Amino acid sequence: MLGLGSKRCLSKWFSNLTRSCSTLDPTQEELLNEMCFLVDDNDKVIGTATKKECHAVKEDGNVLLHRAFSVFLFDKKGDLLMQKRADTKVTYPGYYSNSCCSHPLASVAGEDDVNDALGIKKAAIRRLNYELGIPRDHLPLDRFEYLTRIKYKDQGDGKWGEYEIDYILFFQDDVKLNPNPNEVSAIAYVPKSEFKSYLHTLDGPLTPWMQLIVKKRLSVWWDNLHDLSKFKDHTQIFHLS
Repeated sequence: MLGLGSKRCLSKWFSNLTRSCSTLDPTQEELLNEMCFLVDDNDKVIGTATKKECHAVKEDGNVLLHRAFSVFLFDKKGDLLMQKRADTKVTYPGYYSNSCCSHPLASVAGEDDVNDALGIKKAAIRRLNYELGIPRDHLPLDRFEYLTRIKYKDQGDGKWGEYEIDYILFFQDDVKLNPNPNEVSAIAYVPKSEFKSYLHTLDGPLTPWMQLIVKKRLSVWWDNLHDLSKFKDHTQIFHLS
């Protein structure tokens, strides 16, 4: 049972959250109602919460830990598809990031299946189609490679942040792209040999998860795109900070 002080704190947090939503893009605001999976430190589902609740930074700086995924999509030449997030996005608008990042949803049948990350792969297909306009039949499940999971936390702008256990998925093929302007404002395929110089040309920052992956993991994964089997670890969750 909550005491009066706790009730006041909770009430103030929800009041601030409501105010912070008042100027959001209508489409993005509607997407905040999607139901995500809350997880513990071992990625065990302990409940659900809306995307709004999952990304709102509380007064004490905490953010709810939830399940997510990051897709790294390469063409047949091995160039990585990068995107710039639309200015309409709630979290990290105008930031640059990997090909696609989102969440499996509790409201979508099958996206709770963690066996070989099957549900997460299904969620990735859904979002790659929605964000980047890639036809679903260009994204067969068996072409996704599930590498590992990372855990990271970022308080963002102080209103909206991240605290995620993030499934890392790789996919390589030539696909048709038709980006959704409400999600993505720019895209580019970048060769590995030009990636460092590409980063210096950006007119905005990288998302926090992409910063960590670039710093800690991306180069060695990219070097071994032809055979990622030795980098697959489905037992550990790597805390990046």
